Amino acid sequence: MSKRFISQDVRRSVRARGGEGEVASKLAQLRELMSKEDVDALIIPTDDPHQSEYVAAYYARREFISGFTGTAGTVVVTRDQAFLWTDGRYFLQAEQQLCEGWTLMRAGLPNTPDFPDFLASSLGAGACVGVDPNTLSAQAAEALIDTLEATSVKLKSLNNNLIDLVWGDARPPPPSAPLRAHPLHHAGVSAPQKLGALRAEMAGRGCAALVVSTLDQVAWLFNIRGGDIEFNPVPLCYALVEADRATLYVDDEKVNADVARYLADAGVAVRPYDLKAVQSDMTQGLARAEEGMGVWVGADVSSLAVLQACHNATKEVNKNEKAKSKARSKKTKKGSSTAASQTRFVERVVLTDSTPLADFKAVKNPAELQGMAEAHFRDGAAMASFFNWIERAVVAGEPVTEFGIGEKLIELRGAQEGFSEESFSTIAGSGPNGAVIHYRAEQETCRAVTDKELVLLDSGGQYDCGTTDTTRTFHLGSPSDHQRRCYTRVLQGNIAITTATFPAGTPGFLLDPLARLALWSEGLDYRHGTGHGVGACLNVHEGPHSISPRYNNMTPLRSGMIVSNEPGYYEDGAFGIRIEHLLVVEEKKTPNRFGGVDYLGFRPLTHIPIQSKMMMPELLSPAEVAWIDSYHAQVW
Repeated sequence: MSKRFISQDVRRSVRARGGEGEVASKLAQLRELMSKEDVDALIIPTDDPHQSEYVAAYYARREFISGFTGTAGTVVVTRDQAFLWTDGRYFLQAEQQLCEGWTLMRAGLPNTPDFPDFLASSLGAGACVGVDPNTLSAQAAEALIDTLEATSVKLKSLNNNLIDLVWGDARPPPPSAPLRAHPLHHAGVSAPQKLGALRAEMAGRGCAALVVSTLDQVAWLFNIRGGDIEFNPVPLCYALVEADRATLYVDDEKVNADVARYLADAGVAVRPYDLKAVQSDMTQGLARAEEGMGVWVGADVSSLAVLQACHNATKEVNKNEKAKSKARSKKTKKGSSTAASQTRFVERVVLTDSTPLADFKAVKNPAELQGMAEAHFRDGAAMASFFNWIERAVVAGEPVTEFGIGEKLIELRGAQEGFSEESFSTIAGSGPNGAVIHYRAEQETCRAVTDKELVLLDSGGQYDCGTTDTTRTFHLGSPSDHQRRCYTRVLQGNIAITTATFPAGTPGFLLDPLARLALWSEGLDYRHGTGHGVGACLNVHEGPHSISPRYNNMTPLRSGMIVSNEPGYYEDGAFGIRIEHLLVVEEKKTPNRFGGVDYLGFRPLTHIPIQSKMMMPELLSPAEVAWIDSYHAQVW
């Protein structure tokens, strides 16, 4: 599952949750600015300028204005109301964090309109909706414009972010972590080789330039890492790839002499972190390129501002080339077909299809897979130490808290070679807090961990060789039969995914029911996807593949991809259960190859024991028992 959160200290500085009076004051200031901009409603997405899943404190605008810290959500503020849309993972959390005057819109429920439909139906004809184009994806903007225009409502791109003006001097500073080169023995493929493969794709699509604004894609492409976003080893940057050059746009102070030499040797120039610089260089590059060659930008992962920059560049070059063509045509001899062909103007266009970078990055090479396996061995050792510690501590009556669990895990993972940071902030929920799917323990308000309640623990680490993400649910005393029954059904779903064999070309949504069948037999279910991609020493959540009920994701699972497997069950006010492994997709040897198609399956990366006392053996099949025994034999 996606886990976008910022640190405890930074989160407090961002939210500054001083009570309802402070929240009301922020909204009053914002509405005054909206009036000056002549907008009737303002959209405040979660996203930063790079459509990142995690956001730096500097960009945590939605959190600042609403106080809601969850990973997914969109705020809409009108002249007299304030709304938060979020999905089922965060209903309980949002109810706890929103102050009076805010309305929670439970996305995905039958009677909840999405925010574009809400704005189109609730605002009158001629109304204006404002948005910072840096914070809205180009693809979402296109759909939003279509919805609003159907009722004569306009979308206005604002030059200034109004939340930043309200925030003022209290806004956290921009991140400034240094860059580092990612070693070739972990990357597996050099940056020049990756650029060569990308340029071949560009040439095949008739593009002279490709703009990359997704941070993990830039980091993967150039084999660099950073630390501008907590839990994600990426820098804030853009990239422009052309047939004869590549440019990284990043703050100069983040590039030391060693990294500068590495980038120069890889054929990568460095320019300031500025979208205007990207547009300027793109314009100049197009003017040099063969006629008719265009620009490629993935509208699905780029902001509206990035798309606008691409259109501005092509528009300028087209205007100049059209004028030159017209001038040349006047000098040619009338009726000369040769001269006419030489002066014909060929318009340059912006290609907005998905770029191949997400697919390139998702399929891990042998070096990346080896690094991920090593990271999980180290992580498994840390988790074994953790379970030894917590069992002894609770039996001895030592005080243990949800917040303390997170601190202890950092300590134990920190003892492992190559550990740099968590891959997300630990989710440790005891008793009813476990039912809050993305619960966040705070030191002042967290629950004690005892032998009386079920504990859900979701955590992970960033290592020099790979990224981990795992969930275990455990009881340090005597669980109830109901808890054990629910746990066993979740475990059966996890095993069903892990042991599945399926034909190549199968998208993840076709496997999702396997994780739910055992739960469905009890009339139970969960409100999140079953699996997400994971980066290799990169973001803990990546696409384009997933295992989820969302049938619109048709990306097939391919050998070399890594995906999480995390079914769960959550009983509001009582407990939560989730069991998560990371899996590698790999080819399977089957007796037959119907239709000449290869068959695929999974291999677990995670090496952490599953608590046996939580299982009801009488519900398990012999094959499931055999799998559990085999898995534990590998773990130990």
